[in-house]
Amino acid sequence: MFKKLILLTILIIGVAVVYSFIEPYMIETNEVVIQSDQIPQNFDGKKIVFVTDIHCSQFFSEERVQSLVDQVNALDPDMVLLGGDYVTDDTSYLEPCFSQLSKLNAPLGVYGVLGNNDPKNATITAMENANITYIGNKGLWVEENGEKIRIGGVGDLDTDVPYQGPTIGAVTQNDFVILVSHKPDYFPLANKLKIDLVLAGHTHGGQVTLFGLWAPFYNSRYGQEYVSGIKKSGNSTMIISNGIGTVNAPVRFFARPQIIVVKLKRTT
Repeated sequence: MFKKLILLTILIIGVAVVYSFIEPYMIETNEVVIQSDQIPQNFDGKKIVFVTDIHCSQFFSEERVQSLVDQVNALDPDMVLLGGDYVTDDTSYLEPCFSQLSKLNAPLGVYGVLGNNDPKNATITAMENANITYIGNKGLWVEENGEKIRIGGVGDLDTDVPYQGPTIGAVTQNDFVILVSHKPDYFPLANKLKIDLVLAGHTHGGQVTLFGLWAPFYNSRYGQEYVSGIKKSGNSTMIISNGIGTVNAPVRFFARPQIIVVKLKRTT
């Protein structure tokens, strides 16, 4: 009986290890409906796709970035927002990564911030060459038939000086505002009166978790609170994506890679 138990344990561990190398390829699409009376009529039903933490590397090839772009384009997004960590410090992967990201199609534009692993100047140049608008510590209006929403981003909390002023400085209480922050830990600093939606990544959902219940590696100073999912505070909502790629090892366990689809819904 004891030998059978040992064999069963070894089998379970073996299956779990094999699965952990498969899960990084199992990208899921999570749709979140954001409702607000501040969403203009012409933005009602608009679809915003959020992608973060691609980590193009020897473990995440250009072909996989191409497949990701195909998945995003198949969702027919109106806007694409990118949350940083396109590569893991290695500038040699910027060209293959952004040669594919340049193929993202969204009539209202593609915008992005940097993550803590992105070589700053080289990545901004690669974004510009790929026709992706860099919005780190910047804000701009996105218009549709005379109506507009405000989008912006902040620099990475640890490798830059994040500043939300350019995003919220020009808005009123009646404007709908979206802020992209690589790290969810910026959420307590976000202006909850003016920012309606924060999109973040960085944590990879823990990457390797105890069946999705607990993450030993969470990459947040707030512990398990900001590992993944939807958080609310004041008038603001934050969506934390598990991201796409991996770091340290090409494995995931009950922290599937995610494409986040935000659907805007106007309320009256």
